[in-house]
Amino acid sequence: MDDDLGDLQQDFVIAAQWLGISIALVLLLAWGSVASAAPRAENEQECTVAADMAVVARALAEEKLEVPKAELIMRRIYTISPLRGEELLQTILEAAYRKVEPAGEFASKLFAACMVTGGDMDAILGVKL
Repeated sequence: MDDDLGDLQQDFVIAAQWLGISIALVLLLAWGSVASAAPRAENEQECTVAADMAVVARALAEEKLEVPKAELIMRRIYTISPLRGEELLQTILEAAYRKVEPAGEFASKLFAACMVTGGDMDAILGVKL
């Protein structure tokens, strides 16, 4: 009887550990998917500004400027709001340096995606994992 009770306790401990690991993984995946999305444009004007930033960022990338110098130039051109603007600038710069398409095409795709999806630019800018 004591052996059965000991086996039952051991099985319970193992099951609890697996449950804890499963819950932790689900929470980590859920947090990661929310935290890694590109910023959303709130209106048509923000889609236009994002597309403008995209054409400049991609043009700087095509000229093979180093990212810090490109960022400095972008900051001179655009007035960046502390939170959303900063995140948008960084996300657009990162995407511009990953893409190979011409600046105008990159910006046009970003603008179209932004307008069609109500501000969601993940399809063009990518999602960080």
